[in-house]
Amino acid sequence: MIRWLCAGLVCCALALPGAAPAGDFDYALQARNVAPDAYAFIGRDEDFDTLNGGNIVNTGFIVGRDGIVVIDSGPSLRYGRQMREVIASVSALPVVLLINTHHHPDHFLGNQAFADRPIGALPGTVQAIASDGDAFAENLYRLCGDWMKGTEPLLPTTTLRAGRLDVAGRSLRLIALAGHTGADLAVYDETSGVLFAGDLVFNGRAPTTPHADIDVWFKALDELEALSDSPGFVALVPGHGAISRDASPIRQTRAWLSWLQASLREAAEAGLDMNEVLTRALPAAFVALPVAASEYRRSVGHLFPAAEKQALDHAH
Repeated sequence: MIRWLCAGLVCCALALPGAAPAGDFDYALQARNVAPDAYAFIGRDEDFDTLNGGNIVNTGFIVGRDGIVVIDSGPSLRYGRQMREVIASVSALPVVLLINTHHHPDHFLGNQAFADRPIGALPGTVQAIASDGDAFAENLYRLCGDWMKGTEPLLPTTTLRAGRLDVAGRSLRLIALAGHTGADLAVYDETSGVLFAGDLVFNGRAPTTPHADIDVWFKALDELEALSDSPGFVALVPGHGAISRDASPIRQTRAWLSWLQASLREAAEAGLDMNEVLTRALPAAFVALPVAASEYRRSVGHLFPAAEKQALDHAH
């Protein structure tokens, strides 16, 4: 079951032009300056495959006075190494901390490239990587081929908690939430005003749901959106999709999840079976989102059984 769910962890973002062919094994990573001393690598608008090597995720880094904090390490050892090379071209300061926002494979399988540095995550993320990491890596080998050569799961070494973290001469606010997974960490850089939201927020693509609790996710989105008012963020880096200067990706993520939850509940209450639900058309508001149709089908597999159970419980 875990392996089937992992194969469904197909996340995407905005495409980078001029991507290298798979034979070069070059992710063509470009550090985009989001705000002073805050950078992001923006992934491609595709599913995992042997051409993109899993480069469908957003990662980032913050250059502090005394060092660099990295946000997520990407889908492979190769990605992590190339990420470190680009970071070194931006600043000669050392990496002092890598943060894993959650346990999905495109966000932590580059950890080996940072094995000489502290790697931090929420306790729930550490536990989930320990439990599912091997299966996740196996599935990305199947989906991405030789891009994954040498990649093995590496557990975070430092437990992070919600609250203020002073590191590298930078003040970060760690926001411990859940909903996309059982443990989701958002990172707000108080100096630059950049919010790294992880996979709690998707921009211009359908959210993935293999470990989702949608009601809990709504609460997380409400908390993140409140940051747009106080203290306010100058940029939002979603887990997948384009950088935004406002809270619109949060509202877009909420809109998809609201429709998905209501649609599955309605279908279950109407007595439809899973095959019938799978063939339902997407609403016009979402049909043009990249890989929306495939994510909908995966979400039906993830979430419809619970909707059916709830409908049956209410009927008795």
